[in-house]
Amino acid sequence: MRVSASAYSRQQKGMSNFTARGIDLRKTSNVIAVDPKVIKLGSKVYVPGYGEAIAGDTGGWIKGNKIDIHFNTVNKCYNWGRRSVNVTVYK
Repeated sequence: MRVSASAYSRQQKGMSNFTARGIDLRKTSNVIAVDPKVIKLGSKVYVPGYGEAIAGDTGGWIKGNKIDIHFNTVNKCYNWGRRSVNVTVYK
């Protein structure tokens, strides 16, 4: 599935250590935010350039074929930027 992928970090001002599903990002950091109408929450997803992740968060701007990838640092978010990737969703 082709998606537009942006990045976020729990270290950004105003962000929480916990996802919408209650995942503690300090313990499990490979998490992506998804539109649950497109990718089911709890799914395992492979993102090229990032690796395997859990679809464990949602976001106000994440609608349709968009994902937001969690990184531990804001600098890594800037390095990722925004890009189009083909993700694999495992059921």
